[in-house]
Amino acid sequence: MKTKLFYGIFIVLSMWGLYSCKQAEKPIKFAIVSDLHAPDLPDGRERMQAVVDAANAENVDFLIQLGDFIRLDSVSQPLQKVWDQYKGEKYHVLGNHDLDKYSKEEFVAGFGMPGRYYSFDKGDFHFIVLDGNNLFDEGKYIPYNKANYYVDSRKRAFMDPEQMEWLKKDLASTIKRCILFSHQSIDRAMNNGYDVRDILEAENKRAGFTKVVAAFSGHNHSNYTDVINGITYVQINSASYVWADCETQTEKRYPAEINDKYSLLKYSLTFDKPLYGIVTLDHNGLSMKGTEAKFLPPTPSEIGLPEKLGSFPLVSFIKDVFVDFKD
Repeated sequence: MKTKLFYGIFIVLSMWGLYSCKQAEKPIKFAIVSDLHAPDLPDGRERMQAVVDAANAENVDFLIQLGDFIRLDSVSQPLQKVWDQYKGEKYHVLGNHDLDKYSKEEFVAGFGMPGRYYSFDKGDFHFIVLDGNNLFDEGKYIPYNKANYYVDSRKRAFMDPEQMEWLKKDLASTIKRCILFSHQSIDRAMNNGYDVRDILEAENKRAGFTKVVAAFSGHNHSNYTDVINGITYVQINSASYVWADCETQTEKRYPAEINDKYSLLKYSLTFDKPLYGIVTLDHNGLSMKGTEAKFLPPTPSEIGLPEKLGSFPLVSFIKDVFVDFKD
């Protein structure tokens, strides 16, 4: 009788162990897009539609956009309806241009965000959304508010101390691997990104394994991958264009009435189709399937632009990425 009971318990525990392992290995998939600037483009609605269609086709667990999205006005209402065609969970990151006409409080409330920074769990992973939209001037941190950030670039793109303290506590509160999202990149664009990286690296050291594995960002309308002290930083290219900050012969791309209506085209290099990524996470690692487009002519080389704008590659793609979870 004892033998039968022992074997019965053994079988139940074995089945539970197999079930638990199976549950732990269930992959998480999400779609990621950045810098749509949808209201400022003649085909902004079509670009958003393509991203939403891809998210639905891939049956992702959630869809996230990394800032510079749409506005809280009547022009953007049709765009919001397209976005809402994805019925799963959707997340927003604050971008600097989201705050050209609004305060953070207005934008957060308007799009139903939990806050300007927040976190959430999905499966075996912990996701953290950050806010780098702060000025630092004369020893004070000042939130971006209705385009007040058009000042010396050395004063822009800071993470405030209150948020950094929250980040420390949030990281310590979970045993899951962590993925971060921000508009400005922690590795290159945030002016106090080194302080943020110190927090991430300290948590990995405290945890005894690579707990913070990756950080995704937008803002620079470029694509690259950096690995700094074991953490992978992925720059997600704009879904729509590269900002060249010089005239790009847009009169050869669009008719005069389009250029007159959408003034940013004068300084932009638009893609022929939208860019986005599909990211899959499991116990082995992180993989992202990127997308590729072409520049609408005249291309960067045809107008004499270099391969990089500053330190950022001038490209029309999002490359595939794989991050191996070694520990």
